[in-house]
Amino acid sequence: MSNSPTAHDQRSAGSDESSDDTGETGALERIVPSMATSIRKTGFWAAIVLPFLYVPLLATGLSTSRETMTFLVLLVVNLVALYVGHAHRR
Repeated sequence: MSNSPTAHDQRSAGSDESSDDTGETGALERIVPSMATSIRKTGFWAAIVLPFLYVPLLATGLSTSRETMTFLVLLVVNLVALYVGHAHRR
C-alpha cells in the first residue's frame, strides 16, 4: 500500500479549498453588516412558514384573479426568503 493520495483524495482536498461562502453570503454582510444575521434568520423562518399559507388558497381553489395573484405573490416571496435564508446557521 502506498501513502500517496489517490485521485479521489486530491479532488476532495481541492473542493475543500473552494467551498468558501462567496457570492450572496458576502454581499449581504457588505451591504448591511449589522443586520445580516437577522435578515438571514427571518428569511430562513419565513421560507419554512410561508408554504402553510398556500394550503387555504389551494384548498378553496384559485378561482378568482385576486386569489391567483395572492398565491403568486406568496410564491415569489417564498423564493426570495429561500434565497436569503439558505445560509442561516452555516
